[in-house]
Amino acid sequence: MKMRVSTWGQVSSGLLVSMLAACGGGGGGGYGSMTLAPTVNFSQPAAAATINFGQAMTVAWTSAYSTSCTASVSSAAAGAFTGTQMTSGTVTVVPTAAGSYTYTLSCTGAGGTMSGSVSVTVTPNLLAALAPTVTAMTVGSTVDPMNGDANPYGLTIAPATVGPITKGDLVVCNFNNGPAGLPTPNTEGLGTTIIGLHPGATPAAPYRIAQGADLAGCNALTMLPDDSISAAGWMSNKNPLVSAAGTVGAPFTADTFTQPWGEAFVAAKGTQPAALYVSNAPANGGVVAIGGTIDRISLDATNAQTSFTEILTGLCSGGSPGSIFGPAGLTYDASIDTLYVVDSSSASVIAIAGVSSIPKGGIVVNGQCSATTPTPVPTFSGPSATSAKVIANGAPFVTPISAALLKNGDLVVGNGDIGVSAASKTTNLLIEISPVLPGGFVGQPVQVDAGAPGALFGLAATVNDQGNQIIYFNDDSANPNAVMQLGPVANPPSGGINPY
Repeated sequence: MKMRVSTWGQVSSGLLVSMLAACGGGGGGGYGSMTLAPTVNFSQPAAAATINFGQAMTVAWTSAYSTSCTASVSSAAAGAFTGTQMTSGTVTVVPTAAGSYTYTLSCTGAGGTMSGSVSVTVTPNLLAALAPTVTAMTVGSTVDPMNGDANPYGLTIAPATVGPITKGDLVVCNFNNGPAGLPTPNTEGLGTTIIGLHPGATPAAPYRIAQGADLAGCNALTMLPDDSISAAGWMSNKNPLVSAAGTVGAPFTADTFTQPWGEAFVAAKGTQPAALYVSNAPANGGVVAIGGTIDRISLDATNAQTSFTEILTGLCSGGSPGSIFGPAGLTYDASIDTLYVVDSSSASVIAIAGVSSIPKGGIVVNGQCSATTPTPVPTFSGPSATSAKVIANGAPFVTPISAALLKNGDLVVGNGDIGVSAASKTTNLLIEISPVLPGGFVGQPVQVDAGAPGALFGLAATVNDQGNQIIYFNDDSANPNAVMQLGPVANPPSGGINPY
């Protein structure tokens, strides 16, 4: 007896098609069963994917005709993609070194086993890529051209062109008064000026933006979309709002600030209003003790305050000008609504996720302050305790004091070097931190000034028109004090991204 087989169509690659025929009694006939081999397909990462060391990556896959799958990687440094996996799913991996890695998934079903692979290249971290330019270029002096105020602390990048300020200008405030200052000259905490620099000129000449007593001890800056400047006056105990034209206003006089020490601006998004975040670092008589806080000032479309909320309490602070410990380097990542805080007393970086929704008293740092520094790693309580996480702690941090957001979502952090011997060979380090890499530290630190310790304070990061990362930093040991640039010197940036 003959069996007639019909043509079903072209068999797809990777499929095993079996025809089992059998003859039954009475001359009857029939078709057998069809068994299909598993398929494995990756939708992420894309072909020829590349990420920086320190970044996370999503591996996403689907399979068909399978009942179980097992993952493997070409190297342990590729990240956690091993063992039993779902037949379709996603896994976030964080490679722990630069290199090329392959991710393989083997799926088994009734039709056998099939494997699929995808590869990714992990390039060196951003700070390492800038290391060849470690002989940083001087952008310009930060000494106020009118009264000689010096010792640049706060640094930010202008988001717009308004009045004398051009988009992309570097805006700096000086912590020390000038050589003719009263009551004593060149004293830390008595600087009262904000200056600007056009980074396109070489070197750029500083121009004064503002001066006023409410700016005394200005140490941190952030700018609003209209180029208004929110400034932390550590000595004045005020947080003035300065117009682009240089008018020093005091719209937050109803609020209590205790030696403000950090600034960050958050733009309005959806139903969430714009806000300023201000950290406070009380001197506490010079002793490191509980006192550091973080406040949120919500703003309407005219920059008028609508509410004041103290979202975090209990950080350690203390010291005096030149050796201040406290929450500093406030840096905001709008893509994940996360505020980063540099905690100099414990040599840590803290991430506060969903910061726009943290209520009053939402995070309490448990009483870890001690008479000696560094203090213990912070732990948290309060109704929003799970929103706070220490993402990096300890060496190579030495009283870290400033931070800026890089284009890949990492942070660059600068050491304050409080208490470091002048003979130390590891002063004035910039350090890259990843919010997702276990331990946080990415690659090796970069020394940007081999001179006296404590030369660094303000940091700002941006991207030029060719997509190259640029880092600016204040250098107090330069003569005269200056803003320095790390990164390509051609084609200066036309605007900033999340500057500190």
